[in-house]
Amino acid sequence: MIKVGIIGGTGYTGAELLRLLVRHPDITLQVITSRSEARRPVAELYPNLREFSELVFSEPDMIKLAGCDVVFSATPNGVAMKHARDLVESGVRLIDLAADFRIKDIKTWQHWYGMTHACPELVPEAVYGLPEINRNKIREARIVANPGCYPTAIQLALLPLLEQNVIDPTSIIADAKSGVSGAGRGTKVGSLFAEVAENFKAYGVAGHRHQPELEQCLTEIAKQEIKLTFVPHLTPMIRGMHATVYAKSDKQGLDIQSLFEARYQDEKFVDVLPAGSHPETRSVRGNNSCRLAVYRPGNGDQIVILSVIDNLVKGASGQAVQNMNIMFGLDEQSGLLNPALLP
Repeated sequence: MIKVGIIGGTGYTGAELLRLLVRHPDITLQVITSRSEARRPVAELYPNLREFSELVFSEPDMIKLAGCDVVFSATPNGVAMKHARDLVESGVRLIDLAADFRIKDIKTWQHWYGMTHACPELVPEAVYGLPEINRNKIREARIVANPGCYPTAIQLALLPLLEQNVIDPTSIIADAKSGVSGAGRGTKVGSLFAEVAENFKAYGVAGHRHQPELEQCLTEIAKQEIKLTFVPHLTPMIRGMHATVYAKSDKQGLDIQSLFEARYQDEKFVDVLPAGSHPETRSVRGNNSCRLAVYRPGNGDQIVILSVIDNLVKGASGQAVQNMNIMFGLDEQSGLLNPALLP
């Protein structure tokens, strides 16, 4: 059995990790840390886990964490980098659900996140954890940088088109919407029910932290410079993400439906829907899939890709578990074969 630790188990991604891992057949949860909830039973904070977990939150203890095979860091940005050096030197593999290891250029990272990186020497070796691109590298990684939720939905929408060089890489638009759980569990006025319900708004239009992550990754896929307009929106739902992505192509004979179906035919967690479909966020609620639909309105030069994920699952904790499965040679679907929750 793989021994697993979690740093920061009280946020939404930590709670989702727990929900997925308590039923995982190949792991045993050794330790879960929380400074604010230390000595409190997990099932007391999360009553949905009664009869599934007898763990108790504890203060971060490097000796206990060093006894694990893999540690998930489900913490705010800037925390995982403080533990990374000690963990990897102890032979522990690290999966960071925050952004500490996603951006390779340290100056860019420090600009967007407003802090000095604690272990810049480890950033080059960290593997970006989008399995559909980096599966082979993930297998050998000591540190996996779990992708952001918006970048996951948008990259999967663009991957087949950029790989085949059939779109203009300088005029991509990503119009994306997220449920309020993406803002985290901390108390914020903008996340209050009275602020979010019956409301819809854009945010971060002048610049969002996921922009440099997207530009870095899309440039690597396309092997040329990318120009992306990315506009995120907050929607009045708890979880779910919908990205509508626009790209121009002069390849008039291109069968985009077949292109997407061929690229993702062996991917267990990417579902290309039949032509004419409109994926819904509720179809992936609690599930690790990304569902895609592709269009070419009027057979013109505009391609439209619709991409939906659960921001807490394929956009965070589910993808982290998928990465763990790859790292330890397990069935990639282990612990993740959960149908979506309807209604």
